[in-house]
Amino acid sequence: MFQKAISQYLAKHHYSSIQLRSVLFDMDGVLFNSMPYHADAWHKVMVARGLHLSKEEAYLHEGRTGAGTINIVCRRQCGREATPEEIEAIYNEKTIEFNKHPLAERMSGAWEVLKKVKEAEIVPTVVTGSGQSTLLNRLEENFPGMFRPELMVTAFDVKYGKPHPEPYLMALEKGGLKANEAIVVENAPLGVESGVAAGIFTIAVNTGPLDPQVLLDAGANLLFPSMQSFCDAWDKLAIALKR
Repeated sequence: MFQKAISQYLAKHHYSSIQLRSVLFDMDGVLFNSMPYHADAWHKVMVARGLHLSKEEAYLHEGRTGAGTINIVCRRQCGREATPEEIEAIYNEKTIEFNKHPLAERMSGAWEVLKKVKEAEIVPTVVTGSGQSTLLNRLEENFPGMFRPELMVTAFDVKYGKPHPEPYLMALEKGGLKANEAIVVENAPLGVESGVAAGIFTIAVNTGPLDPQVLLDAGANLLFPSMQSFCDAWDKLAIALKR
């Protein structure tokens, strides 16, 4: 079932195998069901400033740094880059609006697949464009013992957000990994593009309202309709990756 996608990846990158040592997980929309809250917060803050960013479009920008998203809207509507002061103010307003929502729940299937990953002695790592401290601080609470903080990559670590490969290249560097020693799990097209650009086998989980083709067009090597389906398929996928 999975062997064709794996073989195509290996041929493209001239690897003989995937020697899996780490799974690089995006956070929003993969570990936490938080994207509806992010989309709502971005939309409300932009409207309050006379700008436009629909909830649907917010999903397409998922994975960018906050500054990157703000600049896209400013260039489109104001014909210029946002000032550093504007970026700071808008992102602070977005954070306040996001925090008005209830705490985001763990994504169904996320905890279960993380346990399988750890049991296989594979290191799970978070690679996120988020700088929301409320979620970052909850990782240990919701996923105890799963993540090593020194290996995490967040919005505070990178100059270029997704779709630039820097976040995933940094994760490889922090973990002392080669590209064929990790896989990426992403739910957003920009995140998929980032993982693919870093040369890593990239799995998309469609946990939002996007047309699945958008994730395939971004370059996903495999596509699952949910984190739960990814979890259910993990054992067979892990076997295929070892061949």
